[in-house]
Amino acid sequence: MSTNIVSVLNDLVETSKDGEKGFLKAAEDTRDPSLKQLFQGRAEDCGRGARELQDLVQRLGGKPETGGTVGGALHRGWVDVKSAVTGRDDHGILAECERGEDVAKKNYRDALDKDLPADVRAIVERQYQGVIQNHDRIRDLRDQYAASKS
Repeated sequence: MSTNIVSVLNDLVETSKDGEKGFLKAAEDTRDPSLKQLFQGRAEDCGRGARELQDLVQRLGGKPETGGTVGGALHRGWVDVKSAVTGRDDHGILAECERGEDVAKKNYRDALDKDLPADVRAIVERQYQGVIQNHDRIRDLRDQYAASKS
């Protein structure tokens, strides 16, 4: 199997790991029990997605990535600094989660623009739909929290 496909999948593993770590951080930072539960659930979804992609990379004969990206770590670090400054405000945390999901959407979209075998494309497409649902849910909650602050 093409190393290019393995590389594309490993990029998505890193994206999923970044999402998992980011959502766990958000769950830790929020004081709202329902948001905490939502973020923990999203983190589990990202972790499951990463494992599915890692398994696929292995089946294709590649070496699966195990961590997130440097950019993801920097983003989480920036979220940490920002949340300390904003007093870990839920609206700010949701805005940062949405920004992270924007990156995930772009990474999945880029992967789907590549020439992928049908079975691989089906998995990436299914996960991409989950990313879009996550993004839209986070965006809608961010908007609700913004409205409740004004």
